Amino acid sequence: MLNTKKLDGKTVFITGGSRGIGKAIALKAAKDGANIVIAAKTAEPHPKLPGTIYTTAQEIEAVGGKCLPCVVDVRDESQVLCAVEKAVTLFGGIDIVINNASAISLTTTLHTDMKRYDLMNNVNARGTYLVSKSCLPYLKKSSNAHILNLSPPINLNPVWFKDHCAYTMSKYGMSMCVLGMSEEFKKDKICVNALWPRTVIHTAAVEMLSGVDEAKKFSRKPEIMADAAYAIITKSFDNSLTGQFYIDDEVLKQEGILNIDQYLSDPTSDDLMMDFFLGDISHEGFNRGKELALKQAETVNIKK
Repeated sequence: MLNTKKLDGKTVFITGGSRGIGKAIALKAAKDGANIVIAAKTAEPHPKLPGTIYTTAQEIEAVGGKCLPCVVDVRDESQVLCAVEKAVTLFGGIDIVINNASAISLTTTLHTDMKRYDLMNNVNARGTYLVSKSCLPYLKKSSNAHILNLSPPINLNPVWFKDHCAYTMSKYGMSMCVLGMSEEFKKDKICVNALWPRTVIHTAAVEMLSGVDEAKKFSRKPEIMADAAYAIITKSFDNSLTGQFYIDDEVLKQEGILNIDQYLSDPTSDDLMMDFFLGDISHEGFNRGKELALKQAETVNIKK
């Protein structure tokens, strides 16, 4: 997707943006002229996951952007408020918030200890609420404000709760922020939406979580989410464009981008892994692909 310079001079506050999807969105926005605030925990290199807030800042500056890296644990209110204050002092305001930071544990109730439960709910649901609330006074002053949560459409089919109830609750907490805040902030002309990938997105974190060295064979590149996010946050406020739960490839098709295969991590593969919460067909973590989903769909259709 071509840059339009609609973000030129805008300030984008991104949580968890030191790697993966958050980093891809940051780079996309920076190339369009945006000021980027990277609010993430990783200040020192992770033994298994590449990237820190400082290496990401260097990459942003290398493409011509301006970046403020801030060490932020979104569970800590004082750290969030400090990062917001620094962003406003340096860049003069905040126009767009990307709530990307997230914690995941695909574990059943018995195997989810309360420390892990608290982590997911405090990072995902509470962190999203806290960051949005903290940035709100400055979003109200923006000429085109957006909050974009990387969270799924709310699907109440029990299949999405039975194997990882705590994780589902935490992600739906982010989505409920979209439902409530989009309606609450209409009077302020602040767009509040969610974006979710159709398929698994290839990141180092996914490879570590899945235990599969060739995860890219069933995934798409983070750039598909970056391009979709860009399309959303460059739109002007409209009542019909807030409170929406967008899916990445649907957004791009609406923008006239029909060649979705360009985002394949492995151009030779067509066995894409569908992401969670879309449709009524569950899958077993990150170890099964589209073939299983299609077989299950055929079974469902036969039973109907």
